[in-house]
Amino acid sequence: MGLFTRKRTATPSTAAPAGTATPVDPALAALTGDYTIDPAHSSIGFTVRHAMVTNVKGSFAEHEGSLHLDGSAPSRSTASLDVRIESVDTGIKDRDAHLRGEDFFDAGRFPLMTFRSTAAEQLGGDRYRLTGDLTIKDVTRPLSIDLEFNGSATDVYGNERVGFEGGAEILRSDWGLTWNAALETGGVMVSDKVKLTFDISAVKSAPQA
Repeated sequence: MGLFTRKRTATPSTAAPAGTATPVDPALAALTGDYTIDPAHSSIGFTVRHAMVTNVKGSFAEHEGSLHLDGSAPSRSTASLDVRIESVDTGIKDRDAHLRGEDFFDAGRFPLMTFRSTAAEQLGGDRYRLTGDLTIKDVTRPLSIDLEFNGSATDVYGNERVGFEGGAEILRSDWGLTWNAALETGGVMVSDKVKLTFDISAVKSAPQA
């Protein structure tokens, strides 16, 4: 299945003559356009090992972003995402306050975490890789996110939607998030490796007049 289309019954292939362009799939091309991420139906999450024995999961409730999908040439698709650090939620108020503070994100000085794509590629089937620049605090480093296209649909309000889910792994120290505490039994309180998860629903914008 292609990046912007549902599965269809296979039809016999008709190879184009040498030297001619491959015809564009109309269903694929129809989804080309600009989309706005719907924060009410999307989630930006993370998982990090705590005390060497368990995982702590959290999310950022406030985020906004946009996508440009190119159904004729998926490699020309782009994405932009802004995440508000103050909205971090791990289910424990004291822990969330610590994450917002100077030991970690320093949300008072750096209120946003941002991602701006620089490249997109198809890995095969519904799998894609989006590469771009992730900025946390005052540090910008490259990040690749592996995504799966979940399909497209028109919702009950007539909005055309597309969905993606995927993730990436980072070392938080690469972005200056180095706070930790040693354990008496060996190891550290918080792992350096963090798993990021993305579950995105985006709504197609109306064509400009």
